[in-house]
Amino acid sequence: MMYEILDTVVLARDVPEEGLRRGDLGAIVEVFGSDGLEVEFVTGSGRTQAVLTLSVADVRPVQDRDLIAVRPLDEAK
Repeated sequence: MMYEILDTVVLARDVPEEGLRRGDLGAIVEVFGSDGLEVEFVTGSGRTQAVLTLSVADVRPVQDRDLIAVRPLDEAK
């Protein structure tokens, strides 16, 4: 799938060193060729938690069956 800047994506794997878990939402802030993405993840209040360079295999598109939830950040560690 081809992603574009500002697309919302779902993290497909845990990234514990950044406090992120599979299922967290992020926004694409840069696209690098056909396989590289820079994705920003924010807290519920809008503070940037992490900006990561990921491959397209590390994310998936948001789907209609996805439910948005909020969790305390410290649960990811």
